[in-house]
Amino acid sequence: MGRKEEKNSIIEICPIRNVVARFGNKWALLVIVFINESGKVRFSQLRKLIPDISSKMLASTLDVLEADGLVFRTVYPEVPVRVEYELTEMGRSLVPLIDALTDWALNHQEAILAHRRSSDKSR
Repeated sequence: MGRKEEKNSIIEICPIRNVVARFGNKWALLVIVFINESGKVRFSQLRKLIPDISSKMLASTLDVLEADGLVFRTVYPEVPVRVEYELTEMGRSLVPLIDALTDWALNHQEAILAHRRSSDKSR
């Protein structure tokens, strides 16, 4: 097996790279939180809830979350077509972990920001 093949196989089996990196981008956790709070939500509602995300990035994020089984998409055969998103059971199981991470961030935010300022001054 060549070096490149070996590297790819490690990436494929590494849970941090293979799974967490997919929903650990800038927007995915926020999208999960808003879908969880809303139950079922339409694309346009998510755009209003997260005004600084582009339509393209929201669509891409939803595609990744759906492909990984965290979000379920329902298309209603209406004119115009109505699409709703909701968390799957697996997606809902991620919410307590996001809540714990959020609590940790809130509890440590001031210290982290102080360390950043200190680090910036020493450079």
